[in-house]
Amino acid sequence: MDIDWGTLAGVLGVSLGITVVVVVMFSLGLAAWARAGHGEPAPDRSPGRHQKVAAVTAVLCFAACLAVAAYGIDLIVPA
Repeated sequence: MDIDWGTLAGVLGVSLGITVVVVVMFSLGLAAWARAGHGEPAPDRSPGRHQKVAAVTAVLCFAACLAVAAYGIDLIVPA
Protein backbone atom coordinates (compact mmCIF):
# COMPACT_ATOMS: atom_id res chain seq x y z
CA MET A 1 0.00 0.00 0.00
CA ASP A 2 1.35 3.38 -1.01
CA ILE A 3 0.33 6.59 0.76
CA ASP A 4 0.27 9.84 -1.21
CA TRP A 5 1.66 12.12 1.50
CA GLY A 6 1.08 15.28 -0.52
CA THR A 7 -2.62 14.58 -0.82
CA LEU A 8 -2.82 13.66 2.86
CA ALA A 9 -1.12 16.93 3.79
CA GLY A 10 -3.53 18.83 1.53
CA VAL A 11 -6.55 17.25 3.21
CA LEU A 12 -5.06 18.07 6.62
CA GLY A 13 -4.44 21.68 5.60
CA VAL A 14 -7.93 22.21 4.19
CA SER A 15 -9.66 20.62 7.17
CA LEU A 16 -7.55 22.63 9.61
CA GLY A 17 -8.28 25.83 7.69
CA ILE A 18 -12.04 25.19 7.59
CA THR A 19 -11.99 24.39 11.31
CA VAL A 20 -10.30 27.71 12.10
CA VAL A 21 -12.76 29.59 9.88
CA VAL A 22 -15.78 27.99 11.57
CA VAL A 23 -14.43 28.71 15.06
CA VAL A 24 -13.72 32.35 14.15
CA MET A 25 -17.16 32.77 12.55
CA PHE A 26 -18.89 31.29 15.60
CA SER A 27 -16.86 33.54 17.92
CA LEU A 28 -17.74 36.60 15.86
CA GLY A 29 -21.37 35.52 15.95
CA LEU A 30 -21.30 35.26 19.73
CA ALA A 31 -19.65 38.66 20.05
CA ALA A 32 -22.19 40.25 17.73
CA TRP A 33 -25.07 38.52 19.54
CA ALA A 34 -23.84 39.92 22.86
CA ARG A 35 -23.41 43.38 21.33
CA ALA A 36 -26.97 43.23 20.04
CA GLY A 37 -28.13 42.89 23.63
CA HIS A 38 -29.28 39.28 23.53
CA GLY A 39 -26.89 38.16 26.26
CA GLU A 40 -28.24 40.36 29.05
CA PRO A 41 -31.00 42.92 28.65
CA ALA A 42 -29.88 46.49 29.08
CA PRO A 43 -32.86 48.58 30.23
CA ASP A 44 -31.07 51.91 29.80
CA ARG A 45 -30.53 51.45 26.04
CA SER A 46 -33.20 51.47 23.38
CA PRO A 47 -32.68 49.20 20.38
CA GLY A 48 -30.91 51.23 17.77
CA ARG A 49 -29.45 50.69 14.34
CA HIS A 50 -26.17 49.32 15.69
CA GLN A 51 -27.97 46.65 17.68
CA LYS A 52 -29.99 45.61 14.63
CA VAL A 53 -26.86 45.38 12.49
CA ALA A 54 -25.16 43.34 15.22
CA ALA A 55 -28.12 40.96 15.38
CA VAL A 56 -28.12 40.48 11.60
CA THR A 57 -24.36 39.92 11.65
CA ALA A 58 -24.74 37.31 14.39
CA VAL A 59 -27.44 35.46 12.47
CA LEU A 60 -25.33 35.47 9.30
CA CYS A 61 -22.29 34.12 11.18
CA PHE A 62 -24.35 31.35 12.77
CA ALA A 63 -25.94 30.53 9.41
CA ALA A 64 -22.50 30.23 7.82
CA CYS A 65 -21.40 27.83 10.57
CA LEU A 66 -24.56 25.81 10.12
CA ALA A 67 -24.04 25.66 6.35
CA VAL A 68 -20.49 24.37 6.74
CA ALA A 69 -21.61 21.74 9.27
CA ALA A 70 -24.50 20.64 7.05
CA TYR A 71 -22.19 20.34 4.04
CA GLY A 72 -19.76 18.23 6.06
CA ILE A 73 -22.55 15.93 7.19
CA ASP A 74 -23.76 15.69 3.60
CA LEU A 75 -20.29 14.60 2.52
CA ILE A 76 -20.05 11.95 5.22
CA VAL A 77 -23.56 10.45 5.19
CA PRO A 78 -24.35 8.54 2.00
CA ALA A 79 -27.56 9.49 0.23
